[in-house]
Amino acid sequence: MSESGAKIRKLLVVEDDPGLQTQLKWAYEDYQVLIAGDHDAAIELLRAEEPDVVTLDLGLPPDPDGTREGFRTLSAILEAKPDTKVIVVSGHGERASALAAIASGAWDFYQKPIDIDELGLIVRRAFHVRELEVENARLAQQGSSDNRVLGGMITGAPEMQKVARTIERVANLDVSVMLLGASGTGKELLARGLHEASGRRDGAFVAINCAAIPENLLESELFGHEKGAFTGAVKMTEGKIELAHGGTLFLDEVGDIPLPLQVKLLRFLQERTIERIGGRKPIAVDTRIVCATHRDLDAMIAEQSFRDDLYYRLAEMVVKIPSLAERPGDAVLLARHFLHQYAPAMNPAVRGFAPDALQAIDDGRWPGNVRELENRIKRAVIMADGKLVMKDDLDLAKGGGGDDGEEAWLNLRSAREAADRVAIRRAMTQSEGNISAAAKLLGISRPTLYDLLKQYRMQP
Repeated sequence: MSESGAKIRKLLVVEDDPGLQTQLKWAYEDYQVLIAGDHDAAIELLRAEEPDVVTLDLGLPPDPDGTREGFRTLSAILEAKPDTKVIVVSGHGERASALAAIASGAWDFYQKPIDIDELGLIVRRAFHVRELEVENARLAQQGSSDNRVLGGMITGAPEMQKVARTIERVANLDVSVMLLGASGTGKELLARGLHEASGRRDGAFVAINCAAIPENLLESELFGHEKGAFTGAVKMTEGKIELAHGGTLFLDEVGDIPLPLQVKLLRFLQERTIERIGGRKPIAVDTRIVCATHRDLDAMIAEQSFRDDLYYRLAEMVVKIPSLAERPGDAVLLARHFLHQYAPAMNPAVRGFAPDALQAIDDGRWPGNVRELENRIKRAVIMADGKLVMKDDLDLAKGGGGDDGEEAWLNLRSAREAADRVAIRRAMTQSEGNISAAAKLLGISRPTLYDLLKQYRMQP
């Protein structure tokens, strides 16, 4: 029996022989044993009980003397729950089928006649491995949460942690905050974190992208309008500033606000009152402003396209957000987070990154910052064929994370591997996949080529 308070370990036995069903059920008293005699019953139990380990007889009805139904069941189990440890049980003379099952994703195999003690050892080892995987995943998730700072932002870089500490210090001070940084660096995430760390956390957090709204509509979006103020104004509508009363308004891309509207925004910051379009009555509003831009406001002030008095009202506290390239190690940290976020829904078989993929991510410049990295990882998860995302899945050669579209190699080993891959691919193409001919073209022995193919995880 399981220890009190411990998780019950569930074992699904897929076997059509009633005698073996009974024998196996009573043999595993340490587990909750679930019995299924065919494909449909096995999948139904798998979905309902989610066992970690399955023993599967390949000879299932309606094909008890063959393996077709067993392989169909194996495929369905791994599709429904990819982390299941499936132990294939095969009869005499079916070793080839068992090996084929391993190639299809089964964890181990055992040949009949069944020795309960030997099979029990395999089952216990399967549970042990699965429990280690679960614990590793838990520790990885814990490590990820340990790297979360203000607003849930994931970072291990001192540069970004300093930014978070600065924002936390000013969160409860009633000052306007300006976040300066390139597109995709997480300015809105930090603004939301500031709001949640402040005394206004119970109020609304309202965000508006000033660059995404046409100039003729932006004033109405910010200040609202009265019924009949213009054609189409069929009812009174509150603006974003008013909706954020008692809370925080995040003005993203504040540098794109046109000059005439800058005057009205300045008046609100000075008087803390607004007038809706078409209105005549001042409305008192208690809204904190947090703004952000990737534009050079100093240059805009010099060009007189941005008011300096508005800048000083908005920038009572200026925080500069470093780009992803200026945050050493964060690209890999974030890439792992995005993989674990998207893989379960988009490609459950994917478990992690190959070493060359991690190196490419770490080497990348990421001009689009975290937003670009997230999109690249999402695509790589979808395109990955195996358990690991490979470097080619990242598709960085098209300018994604490289420098001006070229790979930025960290060392000679990386450069040599790239050259080896190109040469091997060309030789394999010219020889139409013939290993001996390809090795001859490359000027190396057959075993050496096999070793290189294995080392670089290239398919012959």
